[in-house]
Amino acid sequence: MLTIEKVDHVGIRISRKAPSIDFYQTLGFDLIADGGFERGHPIIMRNKASGVTINLLGPSTSAGGNVLMDIEEKHPGYTHMALRVASMADTKAFLEEQGIETTGSLSFGGLTAVFIRDPDSNVIELDEFRGDEMEKGRDGDTDFEGYTNHP
Repeated sequence: MLTIEKVDHVGIRISRKAPSIDFYQTLGFDLIADGGFERGHPIIMRNKASGVTINLLGPSTSAGGNVLMDIEEKHPGYTHMALRVASMADTKAFLEEQGIETTGSLSFGGLTAVFIRDPDSNVIELDEFRGDEMEKGRDGDTDFEGYTNHP
């Protein structure tokens, strides 16, 4: 078995540097380094509170929606990242204050989530877990009855 300690970073393809940096800074990510975005090297950002690191990669060579989430034909690949939040009520208030639209939501078991999009339509899931309720779902016995409006 491979011993994985944690997720190191998430790579996100973007088309425009400034709006993406601004968006992720709004979410609490600090700019650590720009390795040369225009030459295809990553912009590295880290969230102050959690230490989660993202690499903004680009520039994108095509325009349009998120091919992995927004078209009828389903391609393989990563579709979104999920970030755990301490309070869904605080998260929704923050998103509203910042003018960041939610594009979907779900709830089941001990999980409540909302979905947002970055300037390039990349999906970010914001999750709140209540107690141990979600852990039982790790074995596949969660009731998905409350699962609604996943983007």
